Amino acid sequence: MKTREEVFGLLSWLLLAFAAETIGAIASIEARAFYGSLRQPAWAPPGWVFGPVWTTLYMLMGIASWLVWREREHGGRQTALALYVVQLAVNTLWSWLFFAWHLGAAAFADIILLLALLVATIALFRRVRPLAAALLLPYLCWVVFATALCGAVWRMNPVALG
Repeated sequence: MKTREEVFGLLSWLLLAFAAETIGAIASIEARAFYGSLRQPAWAPPGWVFGPVWTTLYMLMGIASWLVWREREHGGRQTALALYVVQLAVNTLWSWLFFAWHLGAAAFADIILLLALLVATIALFRRVRPLAAALLLPYLCWVVFATALCGAVWRMNPVALG
């Protein structure tokens, strides 16, 4: 593969990841005030933590997907990347469900689905390029934490997240 094509590929996969982040951020414009108004468990991080964490995770996701994309001879590449795009869409939807539409149950169901899709994506990435799967492990850890946090906040705020 030519260097120019690889650079274009990397930029494209990063752009896709950061486009998902941006679409989620649009839903989160009022997130600081809304999140701050909710009852939260004692172990909830401050709101300012989420932006830097997600930016780092989206960068790792973009690099991981690019590494899989580069494996053109691998038969499982297309399926792995298709599942990656689906989980990215489910990830983006969560921000809309929780922050824009205040739908706690739907957001919790979405993040459970995201967790399942992410585990499957990591398994498929591992078959194609183990390093790509490893790059998604911090994302998996964060989504496990976010799942617990989403569930706790939803249960603590039944009116606001009805």
